[in-house]
Amino acid sequence: MKFGWVALLGWALLGPGLAEAARQRTQYTGVVNLNEATASQLDLLPGVGEKAAERILEHRKKRPFGRIEELVRVKGFGKKRFLKLKAHLTLTGPTTLKVEKVSTPDAPGKEAAHQKP
Repeated sequence: MKFGWVALLGWALLGPGLAEAARQRTQYTGVVNLNEATASQLDLLPGVGEKAAERILEHRKKRPFGRIEELVRVKGFGKKRFLKLKAHLTLTGPTTLKVEKVSTPDAPGKEAAHQKP
């Protein structure tokens, strides 16, 4: 019974904060130039970490990318991962990728679930 009260108290104290955090999503805008981007710029891509960014740089040292589709030749980048990144990849122009946290509106009917009767 003691655990139930602790859980209830934790939910009451943290619930609104957790719900607020759940209402945010990450939005990616802009592109990354595969042939000119730095490791930190490549790391901004969704699902690409520091190690994957380093693998892209190593591949690029051997041979610059001729097409964005050549990313699948880099270890760890298959078709699925490429398709998720495709909209944010380019070979021309500057790297302009920006990552922002944006609030999302509640789904219809959610307000009723948050209110007490």
